[in-house]
Amino acid sequence: MSDKFEFIDVEYAAYQQSDEQYVPSIVKMCIWMAVSRSGFYEWRDKPESATARRRGVLALYVKKSFEDSDGTYGYRRVHADLVAWGVPAGPELVRSLMRELGLEPCQPRPWRFSLTEGDGQEHSIPDLVNRDFTASAPGEKMVGDITYIPTWEGWLYLATVIDCHTKEVIGWAAGDNYKTPLIEQAIEMAARNHPLAGKAVFHSDRGSNYTSHEFAKTLKKHNIRQSVGVSIQALPWPVCCSGEGFVVRASLASEAALFS
Repeated sequence: MSDKFEFIDVEYAAYQQSDEQYVPSIVKMCIWMAVSRSGFYEWRDKPESATARRRGVLALYVKKSFEDSDGTYGYRRVHADLVAWGVPAGPELVRSLMRELGLEPCQPRPWRFSLTEGDGQEHSIPDLVNRDFTASAPGEKMVGDITYIPTWEGWLYLATVIDCHTKEVIGWAAGDNYKTPLIEQAIEMAARNHPLAGKAVFHSDRGSNYTSHEFAKTLKKHNIRQSVGVSIQALPWPVCCSGEGFVVRASLASEAALFS
């Protein structure tokens, strides 16, 4: 019987915090579950009931799972941890406990602007492309960009390097963040696997990772000249996602999300 009372309690709390216009009353829930309303209130108002003690113990497990994930796990991942630990609890109960504890998984802001915030150093880098995203031969001019893909483990970031002549992705890297080492891995792959022209150009947006001193050193090591756009939206959609470039980027994104 206490399991039914607990289910009613959790469901009612979830309805209260949802955007649902219709919230069923405790009375109706008790009717649906074939329990008495007085029995439910008596169960709920008992001081430190067995259920309350169990919720307290579960809350400790939930908090441990959440903290071990550095605050990134949602209730489904936390519930998976509890199952792996042999702790019996339903996903809705886990979600209710996380709400009570104020545990909200951190997520990157969904705006593209969050990936291209400049850090003030981009003003000394010229725009060598001037919106001309064509090249007379492979390896002369490249563009780079980062996209992010939702996975069960959180956000996966994919950095790509596209040749402006062939429109092929000649370098890529995937990781759990979009910091400078990610784009360095992508440009390193391009320089390692494809012949680049002397003083080739690499063009990107004005994100702080692309304009960092570390990335500038990596480009200089491969005799690549750096170029950034005059606006935040430096790379037009047709260039980054047309033709073979689109197919390869989509394929890489799918594989990265599948195996993350």
